[in-house]
Amino acid sequence: MEISNCEYESNPRKFALPVDSEHKATEFRLFSVAAPHMRAFHLSWVSFFACFVSTFAAPPLLPIIRDNLNLTATDIGNAGIAAVTGAVFARIAMGTACDLFGPRLAFSALTLITAPAVYFTSLASSPVSFLLVRFFTGFSLATFVSTQFWMSSLFSAKVVGTANGVSAGWGNLGGGATQLIMPLVYNLIRSIGSTEFTAWRIAFFIPALFQTLSAFGIFFLGQDLPDGNYSELHKSGDKHKDDFSKVFYHAITNYRGWILALTYGYCFGVELTIDNIIAQYFYDRFDVNLHTAGIIAASFGLANLFSRPGGGMLSDLMAKKFGMRGRLWILWVVQTLGGIFCILLGKAGSLSLSVTMMLIFSVFVQAACGLTFGVAPFVSRRSLGIISGMTGAGGNVGAVLTQVIFFRGSRYSPETGLVLMGVMIICCTSVIMLIYFPQWGGMFCGPSSKGVSEEDYYMSEWTSAEKERGFHKASLKFSENSRSERGKRVDSAPIAC
Repeated sequence: MEISNCEYESNPRKFALPVDSEHKATEFRLFSVAAPHMRAFHLSWVSFFACFVSTFAAPPLLPIIRDNLNLTATDIGNAGIAAVTGAVFARIAMGTACDLFGPRLAFSALTLITAPAVYFTSLASSPVSFLLVRFFTGFSLATFVSTQFWMSSLFSAKVVGTANGVSAGWGNLGGGATQLIMPLVYNLIRSIGSTEFTAWRIAFFIPALFQTLSAFGIFFLGQDLPDGNYSELHKSGDKHKDDFSKVFYHAITNYRGWILALTYGYCFGVELTIDNIIAQYFYDRFDVNLHTAGIIAASFGLANLFSRPGGGMLSDLMAKKFGMRGRLWILWVVQTLGGIFCILLGKAGSLSLSVTMMLIFSVFVQAACGLTFGVAPFVSRRSLGIISGMTGAGGNVGAVLTQVIFFRGSRYSPETGLVLMGVMIICCTSVIMLIYFPQWGGMFCGPSSKGVSEEDYYMSEWTSAEKERGFHKASLKFSENSRSERGKRVDSAPIAC
C-alpha cells in the first residue's frame, strides 16, 4: 500500500485494491466488484445508464409519439430542450448535496425521485404534458455529477481520469442503447396485439422500472468513501461537516471551474443535442425507416463504450508524461477535432458519408468529455462537488443554447445547424488556453517561478482557524497524492510537509 510522505498510519486498513494515504485506489480493475471502490464504480455507471435510458427513451419513438399527440416541429424542439434544461440547476444542487451529504444518498435520492416522471410519460396526452414529463425526467441527468464526485472520492490522481471516463462513458451508453431498446420494446408490444398508440405508452414502463431498481441498489450496496459513509464519519468525528457558504465560495471564485463549464457545454452539451435530434435527422433527411434511424442514432451513443473511457485513459497517460499541462493540451486538441468533424457531418450529402462522419465525430466529442473530467478533480479539493456540478451543468446549458439557436423550429435546416454547432465547438474550446495552475502550469506556461507547491494551492481554501482544528487534513493528503500532476518533474517541484 502507498503511504503518504508526510504522515504514516499506525493501523492501516486493508482493501482489495492498493490505495494511497487517502485510501483511494491507485489501480482501476475493471472486472473487479470489490467493495468499496469497484462496487461503487459498477453501481454508479449502471444507475447513470438507467437515467440516460429514461431521459432519451422518447426520441427513438418520436415519429409515433408526434402522430399520437399531434406534435409540431416546435413542440418536439421544445420537449428536447426541456429534457436537458432541468438538469442545469439540478447538477449544481447535486454537487452541493454530494459535498455536504455524500454521493450515495444524493445519487439514490435523485434517481428515485425522478422515476415517477418516466412512468407518467405513458399518460401524456398533449404537447404540454409531453414537455413536462420530459422536463422532470431530465433532472435525473444530474446523477452524472454524483458519478464523477464518487469516482473522484474513491480513485487516486493516477487513475481518476480513467475511473471518471469509464463510469460516465458507460453511463452515457444509455443514450445510444435506448435508441435500440425502445424500438425493440415497442415492436414486441405491438406484436402481442397492442395498437401503435398504446404500445409506445406501455414501453415506458421498462426504463422506469430499471431506474427505480438502480436507485435501491445505490442506497443499499454503495459506500460514500473508502472509510465509510458521510453520516457515520460525521458522527465519529473522522470527517469534518463543512460549511456550505465556504464550499460554495471557493467553487464560484475559482475561474478554472467556469472555463471547464463552458468547454463542457460544447462536448457533453453537443452529445445531448445529438441524442435528441439524430434519429429524426436521418429519418427525415435520408428517408430511412424508424428501425434503421434508431440503429444509426444508437451507434453515436454506443461509441461511449470506448470513446469517453478512452478520453479518461488518455488524460491519465498524458499526465504521467507531461503532468497537468499534458491533460490540458490533449483536451484542447481532441475537442477541436470534434468540432471539425461536426462541420463535416453537416456538409455530408449522402447517407454513407453522413454515418461515417457521425461515427468519427462521436469518438472525438465523447473522448473530450472524458478528458474534461481528467482535469476537473484537481480544480478544488474542498469544493469538488460544486466544481463537478458547475462543469456538468455547463454541459446542459450548452445543450439548451445549441438546441434553441440551431435546432428549434425552422430557422436553420438541421444540416446547417450541425455546421454552426461545429464552429461553436472550435471557438469555445479555445478558452482552455486560459487555464493555469501555479503549481503545474498551463498550456503555454510552466509552473510559477515563486515555487508554489500543491499544498500552497489546496491549503489556500482553508483559514488558519480551520487548520488549527484539523479540518484541512483531507486536503493535505490530496495535495501529497496529486504531485503526480507534475509529470516528469515529479521530483523537481517544491514539497511542503
